[in-house]
Amino acid sequence: MSVIVLVLVGVLLLVVGGCVCVVWASRGGPRWVRGVAAVTLAVSEMVGSSRRKGWGSGSGSGSNSGSDD
Repeated sequence: MSVIVLVLVGVLLLVVGGCVCVVWASRGGPRWVRGVAAVTLAVSEMVGSSRRKGWGSGSGSGSNSGSDD
């Protein structure tokens, strides 16, 4: 396995674990679960705000942006 695949698998596990903690915390989990959930929600807000500000806005620049008529 390449290093990139291992890094992506690690990131995927962190994301899934964060989502599990968010659900568990909403049902009244222990203190550490609420902490992980708060961090997960904060990171998701940062990613969402960076996408809204144009950091990841590459859509609309393809070959389909013009009119074919």
